[in-house]
Amino acid sequence: MKTTDTHKVVLPTGDTSGKAATPAFAEVMNLLIRILTKLGLLKEDLDYHVVRASMVIIYFFFGYQKWFDYEAQTLIPFISNGPLISWMYPVFGIQGASWFLGVSEWLFGALLFLGFWNKKLGILGALGSCVTFIMTITIIPFMPDGWAASAGGFPAMQGNVAFLMKDVVLFAVSFYLLKEDVMRASLSAESAKAY
Repeated sequence: MKTTDTHKVVLPTGDTSGKAATPAFAEVMNLLIRILTKLGLLKEDLDYHVVRASMVIIYFFFGYQKWFDYEAQTLIPFISNGPLISWMYPVFGIQGASWFLGVSEWLFGALLFLGFWNKKLGILGALGSCVTFIMTITIIPFMPDGWAASAGGFPAMQGNVAFLMKDVVLFAVSFYLLKEDVMRASLSAESAKAY
């Protein structure tokens, strides 16, 4: 004799099929979409400007930190294990490498800021930003003790690797700004040729 043990969820309406929840969810989502559409916040270029402003703010604060010894010391495991940035210590020393990064971050942040008005400068800032985050993302596989052995190692990240994972998102944001600025600059160039 075969018995099946099925557990059905009984909704407040007495429905056990779960199908009644779908129209209710659809109605709530449609209402939410109508509200967001009427607010107008999702029109125009608000997302593009918010992303750009966020990167400018991030570069200001990240660059500011690099002028102090505490940050230069904090960067040692990152720069030492970075296959694309380890050259900085022999060339600049510990504090000099931190200053170099600070200047670079402020330069890219300033170019991104100027990109509000001049897309060509925005392209330079976004390109520099992409390179920056490629350089930091490549540290991840080489970071010692980056994967928690107590949790079986990869993909259980810890410490410095967890900190570097934010750079994956920041790279995506930089790439988005690069794409948008190139597209907008090319449209401006085409408009200028039309006149």
